[in-house]
Amino acid sequence: MDKLGTLGIFIQVAEVGSFVAAGHRLGLSSSAVGKAIARLEDELRVRLFNRSTRSMALTEEGRFFLEACWRIQSEYESAQSRLSNAQLIPSGQLRVSLPLAGMLLMPTISAFMQTYPDINLDLDFSDRLVDVIEEGFDAVIRTGEVRDTRLMSRKLGTFRHRIVAAPEYLMAHGHPQEPEDLLEHRCLHHRFANSGKLEPWPLAARKGDEVKLDLPMTTVASTLEPLIYLAQRSFGITCLPAFAVASEVAEGKLVSLLDDYLADTGTFRILWPTNRYLSPKVRVFVDYMATNLFAE
Repeated sequence: MDKLGTLGIFIQVAEVGSFVAAGHRLGLSSSAVGKAIARLEDELRVRLFNRSTRSMALTEEGRFFLEACWRIQSEYESAQSRLSNAQLIPSGQLRVSLPLAGMLLMPTISAFMQTYPDINLDLDFSDRLVDVIEEGFDAVIRTGEVRDTRLMSRKLGTFRHRIVAAPEYLMAHGHPQEPEDLLEHRCLHHRFANSGKLEPWPLAARKGDEVKLDLPMTTVASTLEPLIYLAQRSFGITCLPAFAVASEVAEGKLVSLLDDYLADTGTFRILWPTNRYLSPKVRVFVDYMATNLFAE
């Protein structure tokens, strides 16, 4: 910015032909203007003005440099105007990483797309720990806590798990009344794709103590959708985030079980690179998801 300021001083002096007149325009003393021109000439190692006691005129090098400065000033003002306008209308490509379960967030994502048609979404579905900055993501939605100090985060909302099964399955195999009853049932498990570990069922006794059971592993899947599909078709009982099976439970396709024996709550967060000047497209996406993702 200091260099741009010096170029601005040079342009004013060239246009008015006087340190004094240029100083009046810029709110500077003639001495300050003269020193700025002298420093510029020293840096460029050329004389920009021929000076006398009565007049000041550009040298050939000065005329060449003035034309270059006009172009620089014009490009800067054009870029400044474009960026200022961009602050008013969120637009452009927005690259977002979602967990594999993010397909279940698509109603909110699609509503965002309708609200901001000038933003083009590039959606990456993965449960791996992406490097937000190195891989060029504008925002990432994940569950759990934030450990990367280079990232800002905002809590989108919390969710509980539900143990569910189809009514037909329960009619055929019985209705579990307490966690230990699950040992006699076909259990459908979710495996985290990034770690290969099974997602534990957050079981607890009525007084709140954790219940650890070696549940049967009838089927294991790395995404949630197959487990929902199989549970609806009476292949067994599964434990999934409540938002993932909300519509199926509401429609009676799945029945919620052992609600009093579920302990934990999960948290969705949105992360984005720390930046003093948050772009409009990221800002509206963060605000929209925080407001609408878990809205009733």
